[in-house]
This record gives sequence, structure tokens and C-alpha cells, in this order.
Amino acid sequence: MSYSTFVASLARANSRNLRNFAVPPARCRSTVASPKRQEEKERMEECPVVEAQPVELISQTKNVPNAQAKSIHIDFDNTQEAYKSKKNIELLRSLLVFKLCTFDVLVERNKELMALSKKLLGQRMFEKLMKMTFYGQFVAGEDHNAIKPLIQKNQAFGVGAVLDYSVEEDLTQEEAEKKEMDSCVSEAEKESPGADHREKKYKAHRQFGDRRGGVISARTYFYADEAKCDKQMETFINCIKASSGASNDGFSAIKLTALGRPQFLLQFSEVLVKWRQFFNYLAAQQGKSDMCVLEQKLELEQLKENLAQLGVGAKDDIENWFTGEKLGLSGAIDLLDWNSLINDTTKISNLLMIPNLETGHLEPLLNKFTAEEESQMKRMLQRVDVLAKHAVANGVRLMVDAEQTYFQPAISRLTLEMQRKFNREKPVIFNTYQCYLKEAYNNVTLDVELSRREGWYFGAKLVRGAYMYQERARAQEIGYEDPINPDYEATNRMYHKCLDYVLEEIEHNRKANVMVATHNEDTVKFTLEKMNEMALSPTENKVYFGQLLGMCDQISFPLGQAGFPVYKYVPYGPVNEVIPYLSRRAQENRGFMKGSQRERSLLWKEEALTLHFLARAGWSYSCSIL
Repeated sequence: MSYSTFVASLARANSRNLRNFAVPPARCRSTVASPKRQEEKERMEECPVVEAQPVELISQTKNVPNAQAKSIHIDFDNTQEAYKSKKNIELLRSLLVFKLCTFDVLVERNKELMALSKKLLGQRMFEKLMKMTFYGQFVAGEDHNAIKPLIQKNQAFGVGAVLDYSVEEDLTQEEAEKKEMDSCVSEAEKESPGADHREKKYKAHRQFGDRRGGVISARTYFYADEAKCDKQMETFINCIKASSGASNDGFSAIKLTALGRPQFLLQFSEVLVKWRQFFNYLAAQQGKSDMCVLEQKLELEQLKENLAQLGVGAKDDIENWFTGEKLGLSGAIDLLDWNSLINDTTKISNLLMIPNLETGHLEPLLNKFTAEEESQMKRMLQRVDVLAKHAVANGVRLMVDAEQTYFQPAISRLTLEMQRKFNREKPVIFNTYQCYLKEAYNNVTLDVELSRREGWYFGAKLVRGAYMYQERARAQEIGYEDPINPDYEATNRMYHKCLDYVLEEIEHNRKANVMVATHNEDTVKFTLEKMNEMALSPTENKVYFGQLLGMCDQISFPLGQAGFPVYKYVPYGPVNEVIPYLSRRAQENRGFMKGSQRERSLLWKEEALTLHFLARAGWSYSCSIL
């Protein structure tokens, strides 16, 4: 597919992942089934029940909706199973690191302390110290060759890898704010501030220009220039190749803010939101605003009248909008049909057209785009396409990370386009859904429905989310609705609701796939119970689990030993260049280890058993961590 065709497909795509809807307790699914799907369903119901057979993790079991599977119960208190891959020195290192993470002064001043250690010890001794402590705990190695032994060892115990090159710029707050404002404000906005009536949520604000603020579990990229984006694309390509070389069933993680100027993500997100708002407005005109998002179907004739009255397009244009092969055949259109209101075009800036209810016309989001801005938008899309093609060529699955809500509609839209193109035969592209968002369930259900209608493999990674404190503070300060669920329990309910929906889709349609990316043991147990109820065998490789390297081994390794597809998020990079990553891990573990002593108590239990065994065997034991 050419890049112009790829861009044209974006223009035809429905606008989604946007505004929060009130969803009633009942689950919403499509009420329309194609004849082809109905025939497939009848054929599947006539098939005899068969045993699910083990397959490669990247391949998919087809037409096994009722595969028999034994109920599997995992004991997460079994320390021998959890830590059998660890040497005693590694267990002691974990205990030391997790204990250090409970001291506030060490965590809060970790960067200064590391800088002081480097100055006092020198580069060589500093690197040795870090490799025996924090670096050794949370980072796999300095390059793709150095990480292979750890990846292969984990694989021997059933644990795969999501590779992530974790080098970050160590910018000051002032430098980060300047880069953000320079890269998120268009030339038109600089010349005429406020003239384009942009929504404040989707505009850059200097006080939140440093997107690292309040974020401890996600990397942050700041735009410098197109050459830097090309370099970061090459880094991602090398990571994909490393993932392919290190294992035959791996993932590689990417962030779209690394691949282009974020101005486009802001603007495209705002356009998608406004088109969604326009759909909501028309649904309200037809008395359907309180319906489930998938059940909101606009009556076609009434819709044409509404659009004509609003003056949005000439009468002939309105007729042409709804003459597609499928669109309007039922006499109604839903949110997934809404794409036809965006004109096909190879000029990307024309994607950024919005309906103005005051004037009754479609108009550009900005007064003008420079040729360079147009080129920057196109190059971002090209880089995304290049990475997806490399993932396919190397047999690696590509995981697109979620980011802030003012970027996320565009990120999800672009990821969805990659899924539509590359997930035809197996799930190559995975989108990430942050379940602390009020709109998470609507986003999941809409994307699942689109995959069902178009027949491609749905791939999702479910996380709780990484930007809560920053998002809440920004919403309150700038003055828009808080996008985050009110409390942790609400987020848990949202996570389980989204997971339950995808699992139900897997039960009905084996083309859905989900990674349960969590350190929450209760969520893992919830997933295992659901899989047992569904008789869903782990060998079907529809449900994956994910945790960070160096954390929650008491979850990862028992799952791997029981045959579940489980993955560690594996960072790598030179010691000096991953210090920002290590700083975040220290901060994350402070809250994690203070909130629960479970992992440390299990580590102590396993270490005590080992020492007891050695003593009974009459062996001498000595070990020094430093």
C-alpha cells in the first residue's frame, strides 16, 4: 500500500477513542451480523469439539471456540516455582534493592546520589556497583547481544520478552518545556494566537510542557527535529531485529511521540474528538444520546435532513456521503460508519477538517499549514508504516504504548490503521488501553466491533495507566473534565470490565487477543478464573500476561512454568544512559514495596529455605552483595 493510500485510509476511518459516554451495565455488542459471519457461526456449531494443540506463540488457533482445557490453578505462594530461575546472589540483590526503595530519602535524591557515587568511585567502579544493584535488577544489559543470555534463561522457564531500548535524554525541566512548546505550537498559532478557536485541552501549555512530571512508569520523548525522529525509528528497528534474534515469539514496544512532531498528534486528536462530538450532537437530535455507544444508530433520512438544515455540505454532497457499498443499507449509520464524512485525500492537512455548528460549514482546524508542517505529518505516518513492515518481516509483534489523553485519540487512530492493514492473518500490532480512563470501555468495545466487522485480528494490551497525577493536575489547572476514574477501585472495575469484554470476544471469535499487563495478583487470578470458566487453554495463545523485568517474579515465573504465555518488559541500554529509567523504577518500587510487603516476604522465605538446605547439607555459605 502506498503512503498516499495509507493516508487516504485514515481519512476514511471512523473517529473514535474520544469523548466519554455513560455506558449502562448491560454489555453492548453489534446487533447486525453479516450473512457470511452467520454461515461461519453455523458451521462452527456443527463441528465436533477438539483438543487445543500447542502452537507457536505468534501463530493463532482457529475455529476452536469450545476447545476443552483442564482447569489450571497456580500457587503464587510457591517460592520454589517463583524463584527457581534465580541464583542466591540474585535473590539477595532483589532483597537489597527492594529494601533500599522503601527509604524516601534515597528514592527522592536517587539521581544526586548516583551522580555523587559516580564522582567518588569513578566510571568503572560506578558501573560495577550499578550492575550489582539497581541496573542488574531492572535492566537486561547494554546492547542486544548482552541481553541474550538473560532472555534465553527466562525462556527456559517459560517467560518471554518485550524488548525496549530504554535510553532517554536527561533534560532539565526548562529544556523539556522549551522543546515541547516549540514542537506543539504551529506557525499559524504563533502568528495569530487564539484565532483558531482551538480547544484548550489540545493546546500546549508551558506549565505542563515537561511531560515527565508526575510520571514514574513511562518513558518520555521530546521532539528535536526530523533527523532525531529518523534516528529513533532506526533504534526501534534495531530493537525489532534484536527481539527476532533473541527469541522467536517476542514483542517490541514503541511510542509514537518518538516518531514525529507532536503537533500533528495534538491536532489530529482534536479533530477526532470534534467529529465524535458532532456525532453525539446528531444522536441527541434523534433522541439517542442516552443509548449505549454501539447502539447509537442515526436514521439515515433524518440525518440527511439534519445535515442539510445545519448547512454542512450541499444537498448533492450529503447524498454522495451515504452511497457507499455498505453504508446506509440498513437505513441507519453508527459511529463506525461515521468515517464517510471525512473526505478522501492524500493531502494530510485536509484530514484536519472539523464541523462548525455556528457557521454550518466544514472548516480547517487551523487557518493554514506550512509545507514543512505538511511534510512532517506525512513523515510520521511513513515511519509508523516502516516499523510495522519490519515487525512483519521479522516475525515480531509490535506493541504501541499509550500516552497522554491529548495525544491518545490520534495514537489509537494510527494504531488502528496499522491493525487493519497488518493484522489480517495474525495479531502483529497491539494497541494499549489505559483503564484508569473513564472512556476505556467504550474505546475497547468500539475497536473490537470494528475488528469483528472487517475480519482482522484484534490485539490489545490492558494497563491501568501511567499518567494519572499529571492528567488530573492538568485538567484542573487548565479547566476541562478530569479524564481519570475517581479512585483506584473504579479503575480496577474498569480494568476487569474491559478484560471481561475481550475474553468474551475471544470465546465468540478466536481472532481477539489480549495482554494482561499488570502487577496486580488479584487481576491475574481473575483472568485465570475466567479462562477456566471458558475452558480456554493457555496453549491457544489468546491471553498473554506481562510484568516488568525485576518485579513480580512470583507472578511471572509460576505462570510461565504452567504453560501460560507470559512476558517480561525487558529494558536495555548503557548504564549511564538508562539512569532516568532506573530513577523511575526506584520511585515506582517505593510505592509498590511500601504498599505490599508480599514480594519481599516471599523472597525472604525462599532465601531462608535455601540457607536451611545448605546448612543441613553441611555446606558453608557466604555471600557478599557488594
